[in-house]
Amino acid sequence: MRLDGFGIFVDDMGKMIRFYRDVLGFEIKESEDAGNVMLLKDGMLFMLYPRKSFEGMVNRRFEYVKGLNGHSEIALYVDTFAEVDEAFEKVTSKGAITVLPPTDEPWGQRTCYIADPEGNLIEIGSFNKPFRS
Repeated sequence: MRLDGFGIFVDDMGKMIRFYRDVLGFEIKESEDAGNVMLLKDGMLFMLYPRKSFEGMVNRRFEYVKGLNGHSEIALYVDTFAEVDEAFEKVTSKGAITVLPPTDEPWGQRTCYIADPEGNLIEIGSFNKPFRS
């Protein structure tokens, strides 16, 4: 098996599509009213599923955390420490929720955390070198 992509379950599909497209720069080909929406970022497939539709498909109810949640994170990498700060300023100016401002960690990474409109955590970090070096 190979990793094809990953997805999250959402309440407000339009708001979440606009966030990932307009704030984080994910590529989308569907309209905001599509059932399941597939986005791309750096060749990785990222899917948004409406919670109610998924529950109907599997005939099962699930519980969802409201507000900030710590169930998972999406990690985005930039090549330099300065780019962490720049990315943080850019996305928070466009409405991303601040969780942790840019911080130098003892393991040599500069990182920050934001959240999407439904509270999913997103890390933007760097080890001050290109990702695939």
